[in-house]
Amino acid sequence: MKMIVGLGNIGPQYDNTRHNTGFMVVDALAQAHQIDLTTRKMDARYGMGMINGEKVMIVKPTTFMNESGRAVHPLMQYYKVAVEDLIVVQDDMDLPLGRIRLRNHGSAGGHNGIKSLIAHVGTQDFARIKVGIAHPQQHTVVDYVLGRFTADQQPVFNQASDHAVAALEDWVAGMDFAQLMNRYN
Repeated sequence: MKMIVGLGNIGPQYDNTRHNTGFMVVDALAQAHQIDLTTRKMDARYGMGMINGEKVMIVKPTTFMNESGRAVHPLMQYYKVAVEDLIVVQDDMDLPLGRIRLRNHGSAGGHNGIKSLIAHVGTQDFARIKVGIAHPQQHTVVDYVLGRFTADQQPVFNQASDHAVAALEDWVAGMDFAQLMNRYN
């Protein structure tokens, strides 16, 4: 079984904010494959289904971003998901809006959700899809990441989300990660 985790913050005040990019991408994937994310267990909302003939679990931690690992690691243990079967979707301020970048390991790069995952899972060797939200031009970082995309930015984000969903589908189908990076980076 493959585990796909979207990072974000819970609560309506955070819906559709830049920092909830991971939630928005996995919601789009779940909708495309009619997977309901209604099961609540171990500080997460998730659902299971089939994508490209492979059983998948799509997870949205119900902890805040900074505690994402507290939700993900117990689910991995309970369902016996190996770290190589985990992929995480996150926002990334260091990427231009609309770009995605796949990585099969690496440091947290300042992302607190990834820091938490590394601490709880015990390794930084798990796959990620980083979705660019760009760096703030006129706002503080906190106000920017907790803000919503502007009307001009939304279509650019939507296209990046579509690419991230396609990359997830190819990952689930078993495409070699080096090929995935060549195709989508």
